[in-house]
Amino acid sequence: MIENKETIKGNQIADILRGAMGHRATWTGLTYIKAKEEGKAEEAERIIRAAIAETGKIQGADIKAKCANADDVASFTEAFLNENLINSFEMEFLTKNADKLEIEFHYCPLLKAWQNLGFDDATCEKLCDMAMDGDRNIAKAMGYEFHLGDTIAKGCKTCQISFFKKDK
Repeated sequence: MIENKETIKGNQIADILRGAMGHRATWTGLTYIKAKEEGKAEEAERIIRAAIAETGKIQGADIKAKCANADDVASFTEAFLNENLINSFEMEFLTKNADKLEIEFHYCPLLKAWQNLGFDDATCEKLCDMAMDGDRNIAKAMGYEFHLGDTIAKGCKTCQISFFKKDK
């Protein structure tokens, strides 16, 4: 059973961002569900993943352009994440240095939107993995590796993501 409860409440900017992310997740989720109802789940997943991956590439290129030093993962972190985004996902930094960024997310507004739509846990998990194609491709655009560990959508306590330099 998925537990996804916000603990940071009453933060006006985080609430606005959560609403915007939830709206985006609603579009994606309903697009997938409507395609699935038409017997086109695999086709929809392929198209949604491609669109999210392209979004990640674009976002990654923008982030890379803003980095003081794109080879420094700490510089990437500063360009990628701000206080409002950190609060929106209730992020906790486990490692943040020149070689690696490890974060635990304690809340997910995208997942909350899918839960509010009444999607079952398996659908939420699938949509979560599709959404992570954005982060996977941000990492690629940066020239980094990406690792997705536990996710709230899989019923875990947190989402664990890592961006790190490629072994040379």
